[in-house]
Amino acid sequence: MTIEHPFAKYLSILGQGRHGTRSLSREEAKSAMQMVLDEKVEDLQLGAFLTLLRVKEETSEELAGFLEALHDSLNLPSTLPVADLNWPTYAGKKRQLPWYLLAALLLAENGIKVFMHGAVGDDEGRIYAEQILRQIGIKRAANMEEAAKDLQSKNFAYLDLEAISPRLYELLKLRPVFGLRLPTHTLARLINPVNAPYSLQGIFHRGYQNLHQEAALMLGQPHLAVIKGEGGEAERIPNKPCLIDMVHEGKIVDEEWPELFKKMQPKQEALDISYLIRVWQGECEDHYGSYAVIGTIAIVLYLMGKVKDRKQAEEEAERLWRNRKVSSKGEAITR
Repeated sequence: MTIEHPFAKYLSILGQGRHGTRSLSREEAKSAMQMVLDEKVEDLQLGAFLTLLRVKEETSEELAGFLEALHDSLNLPSTLPVADLNWPTYAGKKRQLPWYLLAALLLAENGIKVFMHGAVGDDEGRIYAEQILRQIGIKRAANMEEAAKDLQSKNFAYLDLEAISPRLYELLKLRPVFGLRLPTHTLARLINPVNAPYSLQGIFHRGYQNLHQEAALMLGQPHLAVIKGEGGEAERIPNKPCLIDMVHEGKIVDEEWPELFKKMQPKQEALDISYLIRVWQGECEDHYGSYAVIGTIAIVLYLMGKVKDRKQAEEEAERLWRNRKVSSKGEAITR
């Protein structure tokens, strides 16, 4: 008699066909993800599991269960780094420069402790946060302890997902094998490993905002803003209206902010990081880039309750941009 594998029941739930399939409950999702993270599933089962979830699309209950399992699996220090804002960055950029990094660093310059985490993807046409930060002189932290020191000294830290969850990092790297986006990409965007009170998340596909909101509510995360950002990053597209899907103290709040200007912006032929630095240093002007920074900062200021409304948020963000420190080459970014 052949004994059924313990993980098979979850595949059976997800793969019963058009009329028999259902989503996992939160507890089922947590148990299934625990087995995946503990490597207690066969390779064939893992492939089937991720594919079935992708075809069906994840529910907020499943995401909440997956996140609970993931957080339980993290080997975190007893004292977590102190951060105000959790900022996941996993999409990479290919059409526009990563203006969101200037927004994060300018917030840090003004006293907001920003914890950023991400991973370098396999898409050769995209550039990722860790690569860009390295080019402008900001070294990624090796672990949570180093991240804590960076946050204390510079109000900014970047930690690679591989240092946070090696297993989730492995699962993310499977994308080229499947040739499609996997549920693990949503999961990576949702984690808040330092329990920061505020989170800013970017998505690419419409419809995922509400899943992020509902999962955050289930897990008791107090403050969250999700936007359909440029390229999937948490970067406001300044020449389009921006729908901001938020969670505030147990309530879902949605607002649409108008565009900051109307002119269309063509795709950049080459993403020149030295140009990003020159704009920061005031050596040249970039209308689109400046307002991408201002618009992104405005969302954070509003989310954190530092301003009373959109207008004040955008005005304050513009003031911060005008008054940024631009002393010597690279110094304002890397200090």
